[in-house]
Amino acid sequence: GMKKYRRVIETPEPGRWELAGYEAALPLSEKSNPITRELDRADPAQIVQLLKECDAEIFHEEEEALLNYKRLYSQSVLKTMTIIISKVQEVLKDPEHGLIVLSGSGTSGRLAFLIAISFNKLLKGLGQLPRYTHIIAGGDRSLVMSQEGLEDSALLGIEELRKVCDGKKKVVFIGISCGLSAPFVAGQLDFCMKNLDIFLPVLLGFNPVSMARSDKIEGWHSTFHQVAERMQKLQESHKAFILNPAVGPEGICGFSWMKGGSATKILLETVLLAAHKTVSRESQISEKCLLEILRTYERAHEVTYAQSGKIAALLKQAGTSLQKKACVYVLGWHTLGLLAIMDGVECIPTFGADHKDVRGFLIGDHHDIFHKEMDLTAQGPQVAFSQEDFVRMVLPSLTELDTVLFLFTLDDDLAEVEELVVQVKEKTSNIQALSHATVGQYLPASLKKLFPAIISIMWPILFLEYEGNFIQKFQRELSTKWILNTVSTGAHVLKGKVLNNCMVDLRIGNSKLFWRAVSILQRFTGHSQARCVDSLLQVIYDSELALDDLRNKDISTHVLVATHKKKVVPTALLCLLRNCSVQEARRRLDSSHSIRAALEASLSAAGHKRGTD
Repeated sequence: GMKKYRRVIETPEPGRWELAGYEAALPLSEKSNPITRELDRADPAQIVQLLKECDAEIFHEEEEALLNYKRLYSQSVLKTMTIIISKVQEVLKDPEHGLIVLSGSGTSGRLAFLIAISFNKLLKGLGQLPRYTHIIAGGDRSLVMSQEGLEDSALLGIEELRKVCDGKKKVVFIGISCGLSAPFVAGQLDFCMKNLDIFLPVLLGFNPVSMARSDKIEGWHSTFHQVAERMQKLQESHKAFILNPAVGPEGICGFSWMKGGSATKILLETVLLAAHKTVSRESQISEKCLLEILRTYERAHEVTYAQSGKIAALLKQAGTSLQKKACVYVLGWHTLGLLAIMDGVECIPTFGADHKDVRGFLIGDHHDIFHKEMDLTAQGPQVAFSQEDFVRMVLPSLTELDTVLFLFTLDDDLAEVEELVVQVKEKTSNIQALSHATVGQYLPASLKKLFPAIISIMWPILFLEYEGNFIQKFQRELSTKWILNTVSTGAHVLKGKVLNNCMVDLRIGNSKLFWRAVSILQRFTGHSQARCVDSLLQVIYDSELALDDLRNKDISTHVLVATHKKKVVPTALLCLLRNCSVQEARRRLDSSHSIRAALEASLSAAGHKRGTD
């Protein structure tokens, strides 16, 4: 009894994001993580360690002294998962009339696609018809290129949902929005709630409902917050569900591809895999079964970061390439190639990167991933993603400054891997590999000697039934994702694209990113929101005047102009810090060796006052 009492009256250390007052004006998904507060000053080994600690927060359990947020292992979260599983099973038992739809925009839509193809593959192996489909804002082009602005239309989301569900009598709809913010998903959830005879809506995200986005959605009647509140009421009668454990702020503020993306993958794969395991055995789902699956992902975290030294060496090499204005190419087989493409695409809006800076390619036959109707080929250099594209467009111009990373498992066609490595090695010696093997599998000596460095991850043999074998596939994917996240993020940190732990060179591609940009300006200058908006508009429109006219325009109008402009946020930040013109701010940025260096010089300039924060 005394022990418990002592625990409750302990004072948690200051700066804990779990505390009620921590950065109270921001939702959890937009707060800064205390762990990475000085990420921009870290060396490669420290960057890996800090991001490892951030990722580990996904699996932290609820603390008795801090019950502000429910976590992944909280009783209420596990209970919600078990009920959703029973609803998924109803669809799995009625293949003709049922459908499971995974939907999202950007990060969330790409993961919806990855998970849908994995479970359709599982069904195909059982001789069953596919029952999963995905929706992504902007259509399938968004899988391989950055098209951020399309998530702002609720009506577009509804239209896409109607199309895929035509003729179905029972649909489990899972709308993914890490910050409970995407209008595209809000519209779809609203449509489901108006048609509960067909739809069971599930919202997956990582903010409490009280922190769901509350600004009005352009061209629509509601806010995301209102949609989430209605779902919360329907959850009492099991007509809708919200699955939203807290995983903590991202290592880079607001960068939901990192923890949000990993937690999305973990939660959905656990729910769907458990549904398949129990429906095939006609058995009831237990929390024990859920915990077993969740713990395998936790073990994957340990296994992955046991390679921290090698990950840091790869990160340093990738950072050197970016600092020298060269490129990082990631070539992956099967779904590992898909993750490589996703990681590269995410760098564009987050770090204001060029589409060539960090770029993924899907090697080998991809017909089981991208089917014929998706026709992503022949759509220009930004949509290039296949082995043919790499050999034709990239290989001839590879230089010694570029870094090339190969991702494969020892179950892949290793002769094909070897052939491509030999071709690449003629152009650059900066090649590395990430290989996944099961105990007892060994890399052929002829392939091993081609690489100066290999991150080799060994997984235990799992003696499981058919569905269980997919756990290892999912572990390998998540492990690869963690490594790619760490390397590409760390490389951009070394390039000077991050200040503290903020993405100060983000590309304003949608309304959420517009307001995130304003929040970053407020964070570093202490100015009011109105003043920061004005500064941002002056940079977007290259105008020192006529602010009244600009203020009255819709956010979507500003986004359309801003999305094609570079260095908008750092320019606005310098204007506010130096009280200077847009032209002078641009000159300062152009003459500095990195964005971070230019901003730090202004933050420490004489006469600049900073708040106590």
